[in-house]
Amino acid sequence: MISYPPPSPSSYAPESPFLPKADSALESFSFAEAVETKVIGIAGQHWRLFAAAVLLVSLPVFVQAPLVRSLPLISLLTTLGLWVLSNRLSSQPKTQVWGDLLLGFTWTWLAGSLYWGWFRWEPYFHLPLESIGLPFAIWGIARNQNKIGHFFYLGSLLGTAITDSYFYLVDLIPHWRALMLVNEELARPIFHAAIAQVQTPWGTGWASVLVISLLSFSLLPLRSSQLHWWAFGGAVLSTILVDGLFWVAACLA
Repeated sequence: MISYPPPSPSSYAPESPFLPKADSALESFSFAEAVETKVIGIAGQHWRLFAAAVLLVSLPVFVQAPLVRSLPLISLLTTLGLWVLSNRLSSQPKTQVWGDLLLGFTWTWLAGSLYWGWFRWEPYFHLPLESIGLPFAIWGIARNQNKIGHFFYLGSLLGTAITDSYFYLVDLIPHWRALMLVNEELARPIFHAAIAQVQTPWGTGWASVLVISLLSFSLLPLRSSQLHWWAFGGAVLSTILVDGLFWVAACLA
C-alpha cells in the first residue's frame, strides 16, 4: 500500500472580506489626501481674495487721495490703464479671478477720481458719483458676468452709502464742506468741532449702528463658498478700516 504524507500546513491565509487590500487602502489614502489638498487650496483662494478686496478699498486712501488733489487728470486717466490691465488679466485662466476683481476696483477708482478731483466741495454729489458703475454692475450680474468684480464694487458702494448716511444723520455735512474749502492750517478747529459732535449720545449711538451694520454685511457673506461673496465681504469690511483711519486722523489733527 502506498502511503501519502499528510498535507503540510500552508502559509497562505485567505484574505478577510472585512479588511481592505493594501492597494485599496493606499488608493483611499491618496484620494483623501488629494481631496484635503484641494479643500485647503480652495479655502486659501477665498482668503486671498478677501484680503485683496480689503487692500483695494484701502488703497485709494494712501495712493489716490494725494494724487487726485494735485493731479486729478492723471488720476482719471489711470482708470484707463486699470481697465486695460483688468482685461488682460481676465483673458488668462490663471489670473482671471484677479482681473475680475480689478474690474470692480476700476469703477471705484473712476468714481473717486471724478468726485475728489472736481466735486469734493459738495458732499451731496459724493454718493451719486460713487454710484456711476451701478448700472453696469447690475447688468453684469444679471448676465452672470464678472461677478467677483461687480460684487466687490457693490460692497464698496454699500460701505460708502452707510458711511455717508452717518454723516447725514449726525449733521456732519457742514464740517465736510468746510474742510474742502479751507487750507490745512484752518482745518484743526473744524476737526475738533466734528469730533465733539460725534461724541454726543446721538453720534455715539449711530456710530454703533454703523459698525454693527458694516460687520454684519462683511462677515455674513463669508458663510458662502462662492468667491464673489467673499469679494463683497472684504470690500464692506475695509470700510471700517478706512473710517477708522479718518477718525484717527481727525483726533490727531
